[in-house]
Amino acid sequence: MTFSSSLFFAKSLIFPKAEKKSSARKSLFGAMLCIGLSIVPLVVVVSVTNGMIEGMTERIISLSSSHLQAYIAQNIDEVSSPQALRDYAKGLLDLGQVQKVYPQVELSALAVGKNGRSGIEIRAMDQDIFSTNQGFKTFFSVVEGSIEDYERGEGKIAVIGKKLASDLQLHAGDSFRIISTKRVNGKIAPKLTSFKIAAIVSSGYQELDQFWVFIPLETAWSSLSLESASYEIMIETEDAFSASLPRNQLLVREYFGRYANVYRWDEIHAAEFENFSSTKVMLIFIMLLIVLVASVNISSAIIMLVMERRKEIAILKSIGASPNGIKLSFLIAGLACATGGILFGLPVGLLLSVNANNIIRFIEIIINFFTHFFTNAEIKLLDPAYYLAEIPVNLPWNQIFMIVAATLLLSVLVSYIPSKKAGKEKPLDILRTL
Repeated sequence: MTFSSSLFFAKSLIFPKAEKKSSARKSLFGAMLCIGLSIVPLVVVVSVTNGMIEGMTERIISLSSSHLQAYIAQNIDEVSSPQALRDYAKGLLDLGQVQKVYPQVELSALAVGKNGRSGIEIRAMDQDIFSTNQGFKTFFSVVEGSIEDYERGEGKIAVIGKKLASDLQLHAGDSFRIISTKRVNGKIAPKLTSFKIAAIVSSGYQELDQFWVFIPLETAWSSLSLESASYEIMIETEDAFSASLPRNQLLVREYFGRYANVYRWDEIHAAEFENFSSTKVMLIFIMLLIVLVASVNISSAIIMLVMERRKEIAILKSIGASPNGIKLSFLIAGLACATGGILFGLPVGLLLSVNANNIIRFIEIIINFFTHFFTNAEIKLLDPAYYLAEIPVNLPWNQIFMIVAATLLLSVLVSYIPSKKAGKEKPLDILRTL
């Protein structure tokens, strides 16, 4: 039995010329629909989680740690003034592998606003950081006020995060107080400093920026006590994901010697990325189980198809059809069923993925319309406290190709046993029972 003969018989199994009632065909098309419906959420989950993880990762790298981050020792001449810290950082540019440096001073403190107080993380950086740093320009959006006012302003001005402003009921132009600590006669005492808000910003990832307060580098030295401050340098290389990043890390360590510890971004945020990866793997595993259950329907449909077509199998084997040829025909039928499911489910999954943000907004509108009768609280399906405010659309074609290949392979595997059984059918036994 040639391959073309097996293919022709497989075609007759799925699309027989004589239309007649066939529960096996209905089961086969039902299995195809199940495959398609199971692929839709799998494609959406892979695309959305990829976009979410990449969006969070880009913000963490660009806004928090950069590619490399150096923690400078305290009480050395290189951190005695803002200009000394800048000069110390600029020396890294001579290494060749370092493209940009951003010195900063970090300090934990307490912010007091109109509505209570909150712990904050002060980040003292160059005043033009929002225009010179590409990550800051890309990911920070201004909610209130103006970044230009911050960059042109003098004295005690600040840029704060959207969540902090909401918690303390602050707006652009308002003043708030920062309580830090200082040492007086060997005792720790509070130090109160008032700042004016020039702008309120959001990175779209509340968990990252909810406690950030940006102030000019000079203001940190002139207005705050830096006894417990951390002196840092954010270092940009050519590529945060380059294989040469560990080697660049060693070069930077050699530059600082014993006066600084240097870490890669994936070392600083190892816990977050481990959590991202484990969550993604678990979601994909659950979706693959759905595809597996859907694939079992193909096996059931092939078994029913074999039982319905026993007479045809007997006739074909009587005129010389080989067992392998018969088996191949049913394998092709199972493969065609999976292919049909993929051709249905894949475009739908991609369409839903590309329009995920619009779909979520539409569902939120519907939900809030009905909940408005019971409560005034607005429901957000994507809570910005834990997720990005908007999902970056990212279609991982390599993973989608793997999903397609795995589905096809799975369909062949579940079709193999009933197809093999069809090939072993004995025509004489079949004809006796008819």
